[in-house]
Formats: sequence, C-alpha cells, structure tokens
Amino acid sequence: MAGSSPSIAAAASLDGDSATQRDASASTSVSASASASASAFSLQNILGENHDTVEHPKYQEQLDASGSVPAAGWDEEGTEHVAPEGFCVECEDQPAQLHCEACAERFCEVCFAALHRKGTRKAHATKALEYEEPARKKAKTEVGGGEDKEVRVNGEDIAMNSDEELEMLVSQPPAASTSTAVLSPQPSAGADAGKAGDWFLERAKYIPLRLTLSERKFLRLLEAALQVSEYTDRIDTLGFGLSKAKRIVQQIRELCAILSGLVLSADYKAGQELFQDRDFASNDVFYQQIFELGRRHKIMNPDKMRTTYGKLIYLLQDSQTPEVKDLLSFSCVKPIKTVYSVLEEHGALALLTDDLILAATREIYAEGRTRRDVQKEIRIKERAIETLGARYARDGLDEEKVKQCLYSIGDNHAFLRTNRDPCERMIEYLKEHFHPTQATSGKASLAIRSGKGGARLSHDHARQYAYVLQSLTLWREILHDMFRLWSLAEQDLLSENVPYRLRDTGQGLNRVQAAPKTSRMMHAILDKAQQSVGSWVGSSAIHMGDHNVPNALMFIDKYSQIYRILLPICNTLAQIPALADVPALRSYIEDEFGSPEACAREILGDFFRHGFDGSGADNFFDAGSCIDGRLTSAWNWCSNLEKKRYFHVFLLTGFVGFDGDW
Repeated sequence: MAGSSPSIAAAASLDGDSATQRDASASTSVSASASASASAFSLQNILGENHDTVEHPKYQEQLDASGSVPAAGWDEEGTEHVAPEGFCVECEDQPAQLHCEACAERFCEVCFAALHRKGTRKAHATKALEYEEPARKKAKTEVGGGEDKEVRVNGEDIAMNSDEELEMLVSQPPAASTSTAVLSPQPSAGADAGKAGDWFLERAKYIPLRLTLSERKFLRLLEAALQVSEYTDRIDTLGFGLSKAKRIVQQIRELCAILSGLVLSADYKAGQELFQDRDFASNDVFYQQIFELGRRHKIMNPDKMRTTYGKLIYLLQDSQTPEVKDLLSFSCVKPIKTVYSVLEEHGALALLTDDLILAATREIYAEGRTRRDVQKEIRIKERAIETLGARYARDGLDEEKVKQCLYSIGDNHAFLRTNRDPCERMIEYLKEHFHPTQATSGKASLAIRSGKGGARLSHDHARQYAYVLQSLTLWREILHDMFRLWSLAEQDLLSENVPYRLRDTGQGLNRVQAAPKTSRMMHAILDKAQQSVGSWVGSSAIHMGDHNVPNALMFIDKYSQIYRILLPICNTLAQIPALADVPALRSYIEDEFGSPEACAREILGDFFRHGFDGSGADNFFDAGSCIDGRLTSAWNWCSNLEKKRYFHVFLLTGFVGFDGDW
C-alpha cells in the first residue's frame, strides 16, 4: 500500500489537473461566448455601454494582407492609382511638361507651381519635356475577341485596354476648351489693334449672347415653371418608393408639361403646332433652347434667377445620366450660345479684330466729365456700331444680329466694371491709406492677434498687409475670368462621366461632385496671382468637391457674391466727402472720428483687419487662411457690421444691406 500511494496521488493529481483544465476550458468558452455576444452586431450592443467593441460583419473582409484596415475610406479612391503614361502625376488629366529631378516625377506647369511654391521644394531643378502622346497600349480584350480596342479622340485613333483609360480620355474636353491660360487685361482706348483683337477673340468664346425680346418671353415662362416646380424637394431626399431615375424622369416630364401649358396659353397657335402630338421627344429642340435661355441669362446676370437656377442646373445634371436619357428618349442640354459661336457659324470672326471694335463696345463714364464730352463719345460709339453692323451683315446674319453681338460684348464690360473693379478700388485704398511694411500710427496698424476681436490668425502689420493685398488680387483675377470659370463649372456639373453623391455636409443634403476643369482653372488663376504679388501668406488650398464647396455650382455662387461685399464699402467711402459738405454731418464725423479722412481710414482698417482674420468657422479647414476661408471671413465681417461704431455712416450714405440695391 505504501508503494502504491504515489501512483494514487499522481492519479489524483492528474484527475485534479484534468478537472481544472475542464473548468478553465469551460470558463474560456463561456467568456469567449460572452465576448462574442458583447461584440455582436446588434442594436442592443450598438446602443449599450461597450459599443466600441462592436464590429461590422464585413470588417474582416476589409483587412488587407498585413492585417490592417486600408487607409482609404469607403468613399475615397484607392491609393494605388498610377497616372497614365505621359500625364502629370498630380492631376492625371494634363500632359506632363516638367520633370522634377529631385522628386523624380513629371508634372504639368500648374501642378508643379502649386507643389513647389515655397520651402526646400522651391529650389528643385527641373527639365522641360516635350509633349508626348500616351503610349499606344495593345492588349487583348475578351469582348473584342482578341482584337485591339480603339477609340477616336480629337481626330486620332488611340488603342485602349481598360474602361478606366477610355473614360479618362473621353472625358477630356477638346483642346480649345482645356486651355487654362489666364486672359490678359482688358484693352483700353488707344490700345494696339492686334493685341485688342486677340483679347476679343479669346474673350468672345465665353461671352453669352444677349437675349432678344422674343427669347425673354420664353425666359419668363421658364422662370414661372421653375418657381412652382418642387424638383429638388422630390429628388434630393432620402426616401423610398420609385427608383431615383424614374422619379427624375417623372419630374422632368412634369416641368416640360407645365412649360407646354404656359407656351400654349401665351401663344395658342404656336403652342398648338408644337405640342399637337403630345410627344416630349419630338420637341426636344424646343426644350433644349428654352433651358439654354435660362443658363445664358443667369451667366450674364448673376443677380437674377437666384432661387430657380439651382433647380434648373440640377435638373439638367440629372438628365445627363445614361439611365435617365434612356427613359426620357431625348437630351435637355445644348451648348451655350456665345458671341464667338454665332460669328463663327456665319464666318464673321473678323468683326472681333476690326479696328472699330474698341469704340463700338467701350463703356462711357459720366463721373467728372462734362455733358458735351459724354454726348460726343456716345455719338462715336453709335456710329461705330452702325458701321460694323453694315460691314459684317450677310446671309443669315443681319445687322441686328451683329449689333446684338456688340451689345453682348458691352454687357461683358459692364459685368467687369460692377464685379471686378471694386477689387481694384479696394487695392487702391489699401495702398493709399496704409504703409506696406510698417504702421505710421496705432490706428493705421493692420496687425491682428488670435483671440482678440474675433481673429483666428496672428499677423503683424506687414504680414497682414500682404495677406489682404494677395486676397484682393486673387479675387480680382477670379472675377476677371468669371465667364470662363462659369463655362467650365457647367461642363463639370453636366458631365456624364463625373457622378455626384448626395451627402449631409453639415448644412443639409448637398450634391457632392468633383469639378476637375474648374479646379484646374482655379489653380492657374492662383498661380498667376501668386506670381503677381511675389510671396504668399497663408494656405493655398482650394476647396472643391468637399463639405465646404460641394460642387461647381456652389463655387460659382460663392465667388459671384464678392461684389456684394466690396461694392457697398466702396460706395460708402466715395460718399463720405459729400457727407462732410453738410455742416451738421461734418460736425458729427469730426466729433466721432476726427475728420472725414480718419473716418474712411477707420472703416478700411477694420475691414482689412477683421475681414481677413480667419474668422467665420470653428476650425482652420472651414475658414482660416485657405483660399475659400478668406471669403468666409469677409462674410463674417459683414454680419457684424451693425455692431460697429461707424455703422451710422453707412446708413447716411444710403446703405440698406449687402444683399440689396445700392
């Protein structure tokens, strides 16, 4: 018995270990089951205290080979995308023009300037590249039965081996519309005829043709139909029922039916001829024309159609999708009718290089001039218009049509005077009242400090002076090229190859869509502004297709409001001397500000400080010193104007608001 006791003890020990292991195994299985239950993808766990441990069932499928989640989000492009051969590695849609030896990459001029603007990259050596056609990649495709798949782009047959490359090339606009060269300054009286002709030839490509009286009748019908339409309310919503394509087609047909009824009631005979068959597809030309009238009118008059243009452009955007086109059986979009397209159609482009074009389209100012001089210039302008009308009239292009083209160019000059010239005047005020490097007094200082007076940036006087100057210069360049930007924005919005996503951007549901053509033009304008002012203060990031600027329509709407900020300020400053001529008002100005000049300097100083201080949002991505944040800060200053002590001066000059008539 004594000899067998160790075996018994060992057996007992083994039995005890086995029991312990069974208990541990059971405990482990119970804890694993409890853990799995706690991390299960259920409503109870999502709303519970341990919601951080909840994993989506498809989480494991997203893990890459290294066991980590890919860096790209669900709505982002893959990071392993390679630019097509011969194209810029940054934008991937323009031919490479420069090879950076330090980066060992190829860039176009715009992207190279944006990425190598300052820092150590500014000293990178480059080598110019000649434009090379993308390599003709020959690949066997299953669809083609072993034959090469080719597509004709810009008059040439290019072999394609993937749907991605095909879409990339087809989405490229013609060579004439891809140019991002910024337009030269507007020619003045007495300018060289050759240079003036080149300016008019290039500018006329983007100047919409003025509407005739008969076209304005249809425009009123279109506006009336859009006013009662609930298109965006029915389409841009997260609901159920019919598919989105069917809802879009239903709303477009409803709008076309309203238009048909309005045309019929306005002109019964014409309406009866158009819609006797009650077939929308057979009247596609009519609908294209009437929608084009609205787009053309809006570009020339940004103040008009403020509530209806968005519906129109979103309707046309949806009508461009292939599924909707198939259901509609017709297209709603046609190119904008411009001065250049009309003259080119009738072989009269020589009108734009004629020596009389400057006299026939120039604006006549009355400020500081005698009535005799103004009347003389009016007669010279009218004579030039009559001469050109008779000189270039031909079959299909009568004198009235030629005059309409000339008046349209004159409308362009009026647009530039109203929208761009306030930027010029504010730059003149900045240079006149403030020293570029040092403040002459405490009141003349433009220095700002983060947290003081609502500012979110910290700049000394010289840095803030440069910051304001470059911002106003950039705005001036943007407004100078606004017609081209608007044309590119519509191309991006109405593109068949650039879809949008309906997302909550923090300001409601918006259509988030990339705008490659508009963005590229903006980078070219930014590059010109940076070169004109030399150094650059702050960020040069341009928001496009994100929650700040969801699409090109929002971008255009944002920058077409610049004159609403600057024009009232300029008008107030120009009228202060007239206020000082009234004894009672002069006494008020001297008691409050010291002198009329000091009053103007205080208004300008406050605007230049706190209209460009990075305020207007709670983070530097939405406001700050980025390109769009500068405009956000200016709008924030406008919203606080009634709290300023010089607000009464604005009221005395007839100011009623930044969204009214001045």
